[in-house]
Amino acid sequence: SQKHEFFVDMTCEGCSNAVTRVLHRLGGESFDIDLPNKKVFIDSEHNVDTLLETLKKTGKNASYLGEKPAQ
Repeated sequence: SQKHEFFVDMTCEGCSNAVTRVLHRLGGESFDIDLPNKKVFIDSEHNVDTLLETLKKTGKNASYLGEKPAQ
């Protein structure tokens, strides 16, 4: 699976919780949230469009930053 990096305009714990909720709903996602830098790293089989649409369900501004090379 590919690891993707997204920007999500999160300002607080509530924002990151909203991101966690929508990603859990998508199912089977492994992800890390970097709240101070407003980044979300998602390891997923889903395509970028699906992930971005999902992140936008939080009502936050979200954009795709690119793929992270698998460690």
